[in-house]
Amino acid sequence: MKGIISSFVVTCLTVFNLLAQNNEVLLTIDNRPITKEEFEYIYRKNNNNVYSEADKKSPQDYLDLFIDFKLKVIEAENLKMDTSQAFIDELAGYRKEVAAPYLTDSNYDEQLVREMYDRMTKEVDASHILLRLDPNASNEEELAVLERISKIRKEIIDGKDFGEAAAEYSEDPSAKDNKGHLGYFTAFMMVYPFENAAYNTPVGEISEPVRSKFGYHIVKVNDVRKNRGEILVAHIMKNKPQGASEAVKQQLKKEIDSLYVLVKNGADFAELAKKESDDRRSAAEGGKMPWFSAGRIIPEFSNPAFALENVGDVSEPIETAFGYHIIKKLDERPVESFEELKPEIESRIKRDPDRNNSSQHVFIEELKNNYAYSEDEDGKQQLKNKNIQNDTLPVCTLFTIDGKEYSSTDFYNWIISKKVEGGSYLNYFDQWVDEEILALEDSKLEDKYPEFRYLMQEYHDGILLFNISQEKIWNYASQDTMGLQAFYEKNKDSHMWGERFKGSIVTCEDPAVHEQADKLFASGMNEEEVLEHLNVEGEVIQIESGAWEEGDNPIVDYYVWNGAEPEDFDSRTVFVRGDKVAPEPKALDEARGLYISDYQEYLEKQWIKELRSKYRIKVNKKVLKTIESV
Repeated sequence: MKGIISSFVVTCLTVFNLLAQNNEVLLTIDNRPITKEEFEYIYRKNNNNVYSEADKKSPQDYLDLFIDFKLKVIEAENLKMDTSQAFIDELAGYRKEVAAPYLTDSNYDEQLVREMYDRMTKEVDASHILLRLDPNASNEEELAVLERISKIRKEIIDGKDFGEAAAEYSEDPSAKDNKGHLGYFTAFMMVYPFENAAYNTPVGEISEPVRSKFGYHIVKVNDVRKNRGEILVAHIMKNKPQGASEAVKQQLKKEIDSLYVLVKNGADFAELAKKESDDRRSAAEGGKMPWFSAGRIIPEFSNPAFALENVGDVSEPIETAFGYHIIKKLDERPVESFEELKPEIESRIKRDPDRNNSSQHVFIEELKNNYAYSEDEDGKQQLKNKNIQNDTLPVCTLFTIDGKEYSSTDFYNWIISKKVEGGSYLNYFDQWVDEEILALEDSKLEDKYPEFRYLMQEYHDGILLFNISQEKIWNYASQDTMGLQAFYEKNKDSHMWGERFKGSIVTCEDPAVHEQADKLFASGMNEEEVLEHLNVEGEVIQIESGAWEEGDNPIVDYYVWNGAEPEDFDSRTVFVRGDKVAPEPKALDEARGLYISDYQEYLEKQWIKELRSKYRIKVNKKVLKTIESV
């Protein structure tokens, strides 16, 4: 036992020593301590992401860059740049984005993605009965509808036909015609609570009542089969008007049968569709429809379409509520692999509040356990039968978490902030609790997760660095015309032209124009006068003036630097005039961007000198030596 205790003490001391070392102050600037841990985080992150080993720096070399960086940030803080509303809003936006993965159960997210893929590989044939209920219904209304649908479920279990019950009770408008039968569907085609019921209920059985945004459902699962993927078909359609007489139907059937005979005798399906199909949208594409799965189109069409075995097979004429069709199979594709579909599934989960909230719900339940959540039953009882629009709440405690009590006043203030105008208080209680618990966890992220704390510090410092650099360096350099001109005069030799040809490229319509131009130039005319003289009745000569280094222009290269003859070139009609000039400095307007960049670098060096003299910097070299190079 003594050995175990001694071992435990040694382990604890080792851990405490490591923590103490990490919290040792490496650097002090303006009496602000910066720990070894913070420096190491930045050092390792930036030196592990370099392009080559040669770019990596030792901790000693990197420290100078780090000090310069921190000096700018501290200067920005002393100028109160971190108190502007724009800064506060920008940092809050980054924090919300960075915090999101910490405020959900990532393990559950992965399980949910895999569960959704598993569902996508199957199709469920189901029927349902719906009793509608507003999402903001009162507690009494909720209980009344739940009681009604529970009685309907009992009637069916006791022997009543589900289809008859759907036609009699269901408030889904289509139930009168389809008796609640929805056909086959797969994942993401129904609202999430309904989908859960359909995939978790055994074939032939009826689910417990399930609440969705539409109301309460009971679901009967008729069949489950493998998802057959998607098919691509073309069709020829004869549209059947609503309420068409038997004579009209017979005429349409006769027309579709005649077209079917033509197809079977070898007529081009696409051409027939273009000429004869009443579905003008698909007819323009030879009858081709978009890809579809079995559950995304009415079964009267999808069943015969999926029954076609081979690409190129054509169905006999079929009838749907919309008319008569001949279907030709063009292509098919199975459900993609998990790896291929994972990004799409994750995206669809994030876009669906019900699915996204399910992983968050698991996370919140964990937090409730971790932070000793407890509801005050007496206080919560005060919410019963209270309506937001008409009733005020007595002051009472509603729940406690992490030792803090949340009262009815807190709840009411939340209701006001959400601009809720009506409904039962109880309907919003769970949402309020969830948001308060997430806010509590959010407030602890910096303490619980060092990597989160340092990442937020990076965003904080990065925004300040950008803002102060923009003000002190970038904008200043481009707007300080006198300073830039003075800098240019001192440093004009830093950006030089190479040897260039200054002059003109002259292009003539034919050799005769070339000869005339030579004579005019020889007589002393300038380029503008030559153009005016020769282009009286049309453009027979063009002159391009400029300065070119070797490699800039193939015609200049040919005449001046003995380059290769350009393609489609005629020396009888094209010539150059001018001279080579020695290397010379680029004018400020010719290289303004380069000189502004140099000026910015100069200003930054001067600024760093000022900051280093302005602030007292103290480095603990003993601690610095304990930091290993990457």
